[in-house]
Amino acid sequence: MAAEREHEHVRVAVIGSGFGGLGAAVRLRRAGITDFVVLERREAVGGTWHDNTYPGCACDVPSHLYSFSFAPNPEWPRNFSGQEHIRRYLERVADTFGLRQHLRFNSEVQLMSWDPEELHWNIETAQGKRLSADFVVSATGPLSDPKLPDIPGLDGFEGKVFHTAQWDHDYDLRGKRVAVVGTGASSIQVVPAIQPEVGHLTLFQRTPAWVMPRADRKITGLERWLHTKVPASRALRRQILWTIRELQVGAFTKHPNQLGLVEKLASAHMKRAVKDPELRRKLSPDYRIGCKRILLSNSYYPALAQPNVDVVAAGLKEVRGNTLVASDGTETEVDAIVFGTGFHVTDMPIGHRVKGADGTTLMEHWRDGMKGLRGCTADGFPNFMTIIGPNTGLGNSSMILMIEAQLNYMVDYVRKLDTLGGKVALDPRPEAVDAWNDHMQDRMKRTVWNTGCDSWYLDANGRNTTVWPGTTAEFRKVTQEVRLEEYNVVRAPADGAASTGGGAGAGAGASARAVLPGSAGRGASTAAFHAGEEG
Repeated sequence: MAAEREHEHVRVAVIGSGFGGLGAAVRLRRAGITDFVVLERREAVGGTWHDNTYPGCACDVPSHLYSFSFAPNPEWPRNFSGQEHIRRYLERVADTFGLRQHLRFNSEVQLMSWDPEELHWNIETAQGKRLSADFVVSATGPLSDPKLPDIPGLDGFEGKVFHTAQWDHDYDLRGKRVAVVGTGASSIQVVPAIQPEVGHLTLFQRTPAWVMPRADRKITGLERWLHTKVPASRALRRQILWTIRELQVGAFTKHPNQLGLVEKLASAHMKRAVKDPELRRKLSPDYRIGCKRILLSNSYYPALAQPNVDVVAAGLKEVRGNTLVASDGTETEVDAIVFGTGFHVTDMPIGHRVKGADGTTLMEHWRDGMKGLRGCTADGFPNFMTIIGPNTGLGNSSMILMIEAQLNYMVDYVRKLDTLGGKVALDPRPEAVDAWNDHMQDRMKRTVWNTGCDSWYLDANGRNTTVWPGTTAEFRKVTQEVRLEEYNVVRAPADGAASTGGGAGAGAGASARAVLPGSAGRGASTAAFHAGEEG
């Protein structure tokens, strides 16, 4: 079987088997498209929920909203379920929807390159397999490749070092002196989970986080029974969770000054657990709540108040042997370092492995910052789509809602290719991409994410290329269909050389693009996405 697959050609290749990849596979099958594969670098499905197994790992979105609308789970055990339950849910999705036959495990994509003559993508895996695909869906996700800071002297550290996303379960932390570097969503779960068993814990905090109470509890047997027997109750629960979050969006995107009351609630939450005024001072943010990701925890502050915990209000600057030196000069001797320093979000590693029509990699194309048409496609990369692409992230709701909206776009993309007939590709018009990106950045100016803090939402140029500045309902509306006026059409005649089929601007021997009648350039593109936008 392996030999047969070495040079196979498929209609669609999906990269990754997390929520995005499995969701894409389900939607393709439901649309009657079965000629596809899902390439997964690990030995099992799950994506970030496969990799992140650190103590305390759980979702910070309610389970009944953090799941596919087409695959409801009435048996969620808690409001906010843990990693093992989410991973089990994704395994069940793979089984229920018959996805196993499409999955190719241990198939890490090494290179994807566009063939301008054959109008398909050539894909090479790290395991030496080769295949081609008419259409590629990249669902590797922004939280897939851990980011380790470049700390002088770290190579000489004599103890144990690992990232939260690469947890070493064979290393026993009991009684050890442990440093946790970072105060993001992973760290606030790790700290209270390991604090009771370590000898001493030192938290290196470059910037304090806003932390709100976590309304978590066990879901009762009666509730689970009701959600199983009366599906409408489950749907109502999801609708309520969604509506609450949709109503919050305006404060984040248009009226950040309205968030003052929320800051008071977060401060009161901290004061209830932290009695030491000096520790409270260290833990108090000096930026508007929501500018960085708001974290949810009932156990983080109580853990920091314990006698075996120290908070260093500075980032890690240097490592000297087993001594960690903070930027404020504080020195701490430890046995192990746990980095909770996030992921490559605005510089996705998969971008270095994707070569477009002119041989340029996606990361080279995005050297001045990520930008994509409707968060899905990039000019110069025909028949290529990214799930959770530029400006599709959320700060307060479920990413599954955004993923499902993009899956609508994906299915319509493939249908449009079928409608056009023959060997054909769609390449986003650069002016359409620029118009969409300019509009995103213009809307971003008034949001809470641009109020002055330094967050992982921002790229190296200080631009927010990560978060969607609107509601999920609005995003669903602007991605419900592929607008052909935003794309150039590339056709391949019988002789195999791509041509315009009409139109101008293609140099000799180039993969020329034919613009469909009715394209009106930037003005039409701008009008198209404004038409689907909320006021």
